[in-house]
Parts: sequence; structure tokens; C-alpha cells
Amino acid sequence: MAQRSAVVASKVGLHARPAAVFSKAAAESGIPVKISKRGAEPVDAGSVLAVMTLGADQGDEVTLTAEGADAEKVLDELAELISKDLDT
Repeated sequence: MAQRSAVVASKVGLHARPAAVFSKAAAESGIPVKISKRGAEPVDAGSVLAVMTLGADQGDEVTLTAEGADAEKVLDELAELISKDLDT
């Protein structure tokens, strides 16, 4: 299982638009991706509602996990996405 950590850069955290942009990218990756915040159960990264329930705020570290042939590449791309301000 591949794993990456990333720090949420969006000013509003992973809520509303940033959650939608991130979840869409995760869903379109073609492999199941999970996202978690320290102390919380992992949730489906492809679900906007699940991502929003994490309550990940700007500056929070999240962990992404996935399995599959392209897991490493997908997680690199998703971690980079989280590290950008997606609310612009």
C-alpha cells in the first residue's frame, strides 16, 4: 500500500470548492484512494461529503493511501493538489 502525507494549503481547508476539486481528481484516478487526518478513520477520497467530514483545515496534515498499479503516481499528484490553494 502506497502512502503520502500532505499539508492542506487552501485557506478554507478541505471544504466546499477545494473538497470538490480534490475528490473529483481522486475519483478520476481509477484506483480507490483513502484520506485521513490524525486520529480519524480513513474515508473515501473520491467522496466530497466524506472529505468534508474530515474537518481538515488549512495547515492540517492529511495522509493519503492507495493500492494499485499507479498508486505511487496518483498519490504524488493528489498530495501536490492538496498542497495548493484550491479555493482560487
